[in-house]
Amino acid sequence: MITRRELLAGMGASVALGAGCGDGPDAPPDAAADAGFDDDVPADADAGAFTEAVDFLHGVASGDPLADRVILWTRVTPRGGARGQVAVRWELSASLDFAAILAQGELVTSAARDFTVKVDAAGLPAGATLYYRFAVGAVRSPVGRTRTTPTGAVERVRLAVVSCASLAHGYFHVYREIAERLDLDAVVHLGDYIYEYPSGFYGDVRPYDPPTEIVSLTDYRRRHGWYKRDPDLRAMHQQHPMIAVWDDHEFANNAWEGGAEAHMPRTEGEWRDRKAAAMRAYFEWMPLREQPDGRIWRRFAFGDLVDLVMLDTRIWARPQPLPGNSPMLDDPHRNLLGDAQEQWFFQAVTTSSARWKVVGQQVRMAHLQPKFNADTWEGFPASRSRFFDVLARMRADDVVVLTGDIHTCWAMDLTPDPFDRDAYDPRTGRGSLGVELIVSGVTSPGHPPEVEAEIPGLIRQNPHMRYGNASQRGYILLDCDAQRAQGEWFLLPHGSVEQRERRRAAFNAGWLTRRGDNHLTQAGNPSLPREGAAPPAPWEPA
Repeated sequence: MITRRELLAGMGASVALGAGCGDGPDAPPDAAADAGFDDDVPADADAGAFTEAVDFLHGVASGDPLADRVILWTRVTPRGGARGQVAVRWELSASLDFAAILAQGELVTSAARDFTVKVDAAGLPAGATLYYRFAVGAVRSPVGRTRTTPTGAVERVRLAVVSCASLAHGYFHVYREIAERLDLDAVVHLGDYIYEYPSGFYGDVRPYDPPTEIVSLTDYRRRHGWYKRDPDLRAMHQQHPMIAVWDDHEFANNAWEGGAEAHMPRTEGEWRDRKAAAMRAYFEWMPLREQPDGRIWRRFAFGDLVDLVMLDTRIWARPQPLPGNSPMLDDPHRNLLGDAQEQWFFQAVTTSSARWKVVGQQVRMAHLQPKFNADTWEGFPASRSRFFDVLARMRADDVVVLTGDIHTCWAMDLTPDPFDRDAYDPRTGRGSLGVELIVSGVTSPGHPPEVEAEIPGLIRQNPHMRYGNASQRGYILLDCDAQRAQGEWFLLPHGSVEQRERRRAAFNAGWLTRRGDNHLTQAGNPSLPREGAAPPAPWEPA
């Protein structure tokens, strides 16, 4: 059992140390989940026995960029199953030749944190593209490319937005394409970075390691490592910093604070233990800046142009979902975010001086008829009403909500009652308080192509809905300048994620909100790439 104190202590250590326990994801797919593994390896095990024969099998990654710092991540794999401590050097430069080192250091990792390495590199120039690498003895990692956030007056911000990557459903062509867009400021991942299912249960294109459903700390670590062996995911991490939040599949399907629809305590143990294991592995394996209490809600400023507010609508405080006919559904005390996160969220949006207040979160916020879905803001109507009330009362304009989770693409105005024509005019946008852009899955399936025929009728039923695509996979490119924030859906051809041979995503639709309008207008063309992007880090072999 992992206690809360042990979890928080491990989280606090990761920024400085970044080491963990586990036989790791390098075992073959048919290896038993817990074979030969000791979850209680102490942090000082084999102290002084530094291992220098290692490989960097999981690439490098960066994340949570600020104006003066960024998280750098890697994982070392000791050869021959060695379990001693490993001294890892890191360095960061403004140039690919590393002629001038801006920051450097050395840290020690071990089995106590699964040989992961994480450092918060500080004292960096704002708005700069930088290169970093790790080394153990004479063995060097691939070079990574990252970027700090800008300060002051900013002309343009470009973000790639992704969600829902079921490895079992196919190949990560979307990640490779994003890696090749060198003019991005960051990648925003809205959750379901991994899936917890066993091989063949949900998708059968590629197998999982471990092949069983993941429940223990060992399992979650191995699954994260299995994902980071994917060359396309590694390529995206290698070229761009990531700003990520989890959703349910980093834990279990339809998770909430106190349980999950798919968690079976009689056979899978206590939920608190499974949740703690999933959190610990996530913090070890993901390039995010950790907080002592385990929160992942946080804020990023891109100068005076964009404030990016990331939420946890899944694990932090969400109560158990209720059916649509429950008399408790409208209880004002039911809070999707919890009181502390909700107050922080409202303040972050209403006090921001940035032109665009962009919210990254997991589940659909806008209304949708005729189907009720308890696993959205719809299942917590008091929380949604409070947010809309705050936007209206505080006159907080230019809010863009980014959403994942549902494997489909949507563009919608956000309004308290889209079906009341006195309160909302879909022709002019009067009564809209913001907009919501929903991204499909990287690979996770939507609906069969024939369902697309139903989209026009659904849009007629929902006057605030501007665009929908229910079947294709892809990503959103969010391009912001002083006059508009434009969401662009780039989608893959049907059936392409199931094939290893790569096909490119095509521009499918663009919708924008103009400064002060708070509603969506169709964009005719995709935005132009930003000129002068820094060169890529040397690509790893595919």
